[in-house]
Amino acid sequence: MQLATVFKTFNSAEAQLIASMLEAAGIPVHVAQEESSLNVPGAAMITGGVFVQVPEERAEEARVLINTKGPAV
Repeated sequence: MQLATVFKTFNSAEAQLIASMLEAAGIPVHVAQEESSLNVPGAAMITGGVFVQVPEERAEEARVLINTKGPAV
């Protein structure tokens, strides 16, 4: 299964908020690189951030949800 990144942040709490919203809509979610941001302050900046990923075939649906219901960032 190919994953597409639909949201990128440097804040793991924000990534989890988006992931929860997508999961509630029935979209499978993977949060990548979150563990590196939890242990070392500033690590998310070094690793390029925390990525919310979904199956490629659900990416457009996820982006629409994020843009209409996601947090104002």
